Amino acid sequence: MSSLTDSVFAAIGLIAQQDPMLWRVVARSLWVSVWATAVAGVLGICFGAWLAVTRFYGRGALLTLINTLLALPSVVVGLVVYLLLSRSGPLGYLGWLFSLKAMVLAQSVLVFPVVAALTRQCVEDADRLHGEQLRSLGAGTGLRSMLLVWDERYVFLTIVITAFGRAVSEVGAVMVVGGNIEGFTRVMTTAIALETSKGDLPLALALGLVLLAVVLCLNILVAALKSWRLRVDGSTSDPLQKAWV
Repeated sequence: MSSLTDSVFAAIGLIAQQDPMLWRVVARSLWVSVWATAVAGVLGICFGAWLAVTRFYGRGALLTLINTLLALPSVVVGLVVYLLLSRSGPLGYLGWLFSLKAMVLAQSVLVFPVVAALTRQCVEDADRLHGEQLRSLGAGTGLRSMLLVWDERYVFLTIVITAFGRAVSEVGAVMVVGGNIEGFTRVMTTAIALETSKGDLPLALALGLVLLAVVLCLNILVAALKSWRLRVDGSTSDPLQKAWV
């Protein structure tokens, strides 16, 4: 217990002293995960919303595929992206392998099914409640999906937070395509794995505490936005009417 207590206090000391190496790793990790979440968020929400309101042959098989990809191991994603970006791969000419861009691509691929699946379910549920009314008002498929997404925008904040948490906490894909190069591609999760194996528990704990703090702050922000919006709009307002405004 004393060893654990000493490690925790040492980790807090590293954070309080603003250890340069620690904060460089944190900044790099956040940069990669924010970009990956932004790319996967935009593409996933658009694709999921379209999938929710569109009916076509093979839709069931596509839904099954998207849901299956939710359980795809991150190391498999890393392997696929690695093969795509290797010299003999179709994207080898980009020269992204073992770079932050490759890590953003890998995390985007990993997070995309999460955003798409949750968006599809959310928009489909909303379409069952309000879709008929929107169609009677002349809203086409594209407009209907956009209005339903806007109506459920605070739910999508939670989806984006979930996607960010998935991106920032994964280790396999970024280690495969990034190489865990010190000063270049080392992020919080890969640094935690490395420092733990080296026995540097204070630094590993410090990175873990910062990671938890970042996710906690984002969730507090989302909760505050929801509370503020309820006070402004009123909980009894018609959500469909607010979507049209």
